[in-house]
Amino acid sequence: MSVQHVDVIVVGAGLSGIGAGVHLTKKSPDRSFLILEGRDSIGGTWDLFRYPGIRSDSDMYTLGYDFKPWKQAKAIADGPSILSYVKEAAAEYGITDKIRFNHMVRHASWNSANSTWTVQAEHNGASVTFTCNFLFMCSGYYSYKSGYKPPFEGADSFKGRIVHPQEWPNDLDYSGKRVVVIGSGATAMTLVPEMSKKAGHVTMLQRSPTYVVSRPAEDAFANRMRRWLPSKMAYGITRWKNVTLGSFFFNLARKKPEKVKERLLGMVREALGPDYDVAKHFTPTYNPWDQRLCLIPDADLFKAIKAGAASVETDHIDRFDETGIVLKSGKHLDADIIVTATGLNLEVLGGATFDVDGKAVNFADTLAYKGMMYSDVPNLASSFGYTNASWTLKADLTCLYVTRLLNHMKATGTTQCTPRRRPGDKPSDDWLDFSSGYVQRSVHLFPKQSDQDPWKQHQNYKKDLKALKYGAVDDGVMQFTRAAPANAAAPAAADRIAA
Repeated sequence: MSVQHVDVIVVGAGLSGIGAGVHLTKKSPDRSFLILEGRDSIGGTWDLFRYPGIRSDSDMYTLGYDFKPWKQAKAIADGPSILSYVKEAAAEYGITDKIRFNHMVRHASWNSANSTWTVQAEHNGASVTFTCNFLFMCSGYYSYKSGYKPPFEGADSFKGRIVHPQEWPNDLDYSGKRVVVIGSGATAMTLVPEMSKKAGHVTMLQRSPTYVVSRPAEDAFANRMRRWLPSKMAYGITRWKNVTLGSFFFNLARKKPEKVKERLLGMVREALGPDYDVAKHFTPTYNPWDQRLCLIPDADLFKAIKAGAASVETDHIDRFDETGIVLKSGKHLDADIIVTATGLNLEVLGGATFDVDGKAVNFADTLAYKGMMYSDVPNLASSFGYTNASWTLKADLTCLYVTRLLNHMKATGTTQCTPRRRPGDKPSDDWLDFSSGYVQRSVHLFPKQSDQDPWKQHQNYKKDLKALKYGAVDDGVMQFTRAAPANAAAPAAADRIAA
């Protein structure tokens, strides 16, 4: 059986993977590429999750691609609208025909002797092999197989239905039912107000509160700009405005956490009224942006609470019983349906395994180069968005940088690009500085970062824009070489090409 070879293999056909395909088409049009997608459809997250009310928790002027203006009135978009947007981008730029569906990448092996990745994928139960010169992982950061499901004592005794949002059943009818949603992250903040429209009552059960911020579902500024200016110009202005405001707020939260905390809680009090126990239910023990803030459009969660359709319980679970949940306080929550919005299981690079010249790669032992490549791993990049801003802002910059790398190698006649540690480059921090449970459970599996550039993750769009769009590609850390025997100790000086 013949093995198909392309210049670049992109893994994943979600928001990042489709973006990667478009950027390759626009910026490196002479490079052939394929997209390997493990599922049978485009969209990634926005196709996988089907729970009620699924929506973005970033505005679409930053979650949207830099090359495709978002033209709908709503800035906080629902999942089906985002999925349509991604599919439109794929169709407009001819990306759909480049996708190989139901191809789950299991292993990739690098050979320095010929500057080639050999990629093993599973397709309809059989192993299929591809080769490429550059591998671009756009498979996200969590497992698609299953969400995080902590064990609950007595769960088997519950007579109702237990549902995880990642595996939402099509036949679930919650009309008039008593629903308990366990969790207070972005998913719970979406489910509670949406389900409360039909359910008898929805209770959000949380161990500890989360910072919740309401903002208008529509961006009035963006809609005005779109009336006055060409759509691309209006989109660019709005995108930059939102980036600037988001960055300002994040930096303010880091510098003056108490002041920001006071303002955030003040907004909650204004929405829920003076008699609501904001201290108990909406006042976290951590500072703003130690975990991601939860965004709700048009205060929908607060409106559901004020209307009596939803409520919040802050307590710990003792056990499930036949009719609901017994709390540590002794209180019983009656339930017909329990939704475990308990988070994700993170995994590194889609759960695939990798080796370089026969040696297995443990990414926990690597340093992350500019948040997208890995020390001593050649010709491999991955897309990972911001934790304090929209995913796509960083994904777009990563794609741009990858095309710059590819174009540089063509111009210089080199075939390998490998980030190499300098003598003083030591790990100093986890890859993500985030206290959220879903991060802390798995962060030990991920690469590390250093306190020195280019190994430091800034979580700052403006800094990354400067480094990735305008900074030198040949920076002394990224080593450009030609194919060499796999057992060579180091690239020969003559093989290193300066920009």
